[in-house]
Amino acid sequence: MKILLVEDDMEISAMLKRFLETENYEVITAADGESACEKFYSHAFDLVLLDLMLPKRNGMEVMGKIRESSTVPIIIISAKDTDSDKTLGLGLGADDYITKPFSVTEVLARIKANIRRTTQYAAGTSGQRILTKGNLTMDLNGYCVKKDGKEIELTAKEFEILKLLLLNPKKVYTKEQIYSLVWNDAYLGDENAVNVHISRLRTKIEDNPRDPAYIITVWGIGYKAGDFENE
Repeated sequence: MKILLVEDDMEISAMLKRFLETENYEVITAADGESACEKFYSHAFDLVLLDLMLPKRNGMEVMGKIRESSTVPIIIISAKDTDSDKTLGLGLGADDYITKPFSVTEVLARIKANIRRTTQYAAGTSGQRILTKGNLTMDLNGYCVKKDGKEIELTAKEFEILKLLLLNPKKVYTKEQIYSLVWNDAYLGDENAVNVHISRLRTKIEDNPRDPAYIITVWGIGYKAGDFENE
């Protein structure tokens, strides 16, 4: 597995690189935003570890550039730990957010969880392989979502949330359940992660995100899939 590590603190970068290489990851580093973008398009990466405070081009810009053409998992590593920073990062396409200072074991656990989800999608899913909801089709084996025949690019977590809801169309999921199932981690009361991903997913698949038909809010409880005649 190949990881792009974008970090301008040479001490942190070297420490993470050494540790991840002992775990059998190939790590390519970049110390600024411009070189990060150049290296991303020169290699095929399985995951990106991205600091936000970078010279030449900040982390948000780098993430936006990556998301123009790729759904590779992106984990932000940042000293900026306010809810607004996390919400902005997740809203722009990050899959996960780790606050500095951190432990290398925490970083490793997050990397494994995000890569595991992605490789599971690539390997395909047994059982029902094509899900249909209104004008939306979801190919679980091909990791592909289309609306009216046009492909929609989703991140790994967006795909997982949508799959969870479409596979269980009659079930209402709380935010805690969605977080536990999709993030594969204990829910610590951080609603922003779920809210931001649901909002971003609605922007991509709904005709009118303010009046959603595919992902319905059940007030006071959570979310469920919308009802359609073709079910």
